[in-house]
Amino acid sequence: MVQQKSAARTLFTAFNYTFLGALALLCIAPLVHIFAVSFSASSAATAGLVGLWPVEFTTKSYGFVMENDLFLRAMLVSIQRVALGVTIGIGLCVLIAYPLSKEVKDFRFRTAYVWVFVFTMLFHGGLIPSYIVVKETGIMNTIWALVLPGAVNVFNCILLLNFFRALPKELLEASFIDGAGHSSTLWRVVLPVSTPALATITLFAVVGHWNQWFDGLIYINDPKRLPLQSYLQTIIVQKDFSELTAEDLANVGIVSDRTVKAAQIFLGSLPILLVYPFLQKYFMSGIVMGSVKE
Repeated sequence: MVQQKSAARTLFTAFNYTFLGALALLCIAPLVHIFAVSFSASSAATAGLVGLWPVEFTTKSYGFVMENDLFLRAMLVSIQRVALGVTIGIGLCVLIAYPLSKEVKDFRFRTAYVWVFVFTMLFHGGLIPSYIVVKETGIMNTIWALVLPGAVNVFNCILLLNFFRALPKELLEASFIDGAGHSSTLWRVVLPVSTPALATITLFAVVGHWNQWFDGLIYINDPKRLPLQSYLQTIIVQKDFSELTAEDLANVGIVSDRTVKAAQIFLGSLPILLVYPFLQKYFMSGIVMGSVKE
């Protein structure tokens, strides 16, 4: 039956659409401006003439960036970090969430382990103890210093735990009746039906590792081993071209620091912009499932 909407309801819906549309534009506008600056001439960018559309369209900044060895090295380090960090993080998250999703009668110390993990969400040692641990373990200035300290994300574990607990018990019981153990049930039954939750925490892990920049500045001393976001942070904070070679400085007349930084920022954001639409459809079922109890 189709219900007729009241005038107040129609006005409320129109207000919501207008408000959310304006909010979306406020979020998108800075990215569009960076995109426009990256494709604009250096003189227009330096004079502040670029708004949301390129002025005197040119791709010279992107050509300049792609010839920058430090930028390309930083991009490769970030790709390596995401590949290792997501693989290790999701693997550990699954191995933690599956036993914690069991009832107390099946896993006697489940509650104690859950409190241990939740405690680490609320309290942590801080920057100095973390730095000492990384230094004493001998992984300073390596890719492992960026991957291992944050390998276990408790928030993602809780999301996956709730998803596992919401799965039909009959499905798991049928697997055990057929003679499967916990390992076979996890890999052959639970994980294949947990695609929304796995896709959601995978996206969280990818975005987290890709956008992380502070640990690169703390744990990496060699500029050639900086991840991309740490490298971008250094060039944005520093206001000159001191890192560039004499050959690069000869090209300053062609491109400006604003257009180069804009091109690097846009290229740094591009992988996340490409991945997000393919995983966004799993968000609702991946996050909400498990929150509604029978």
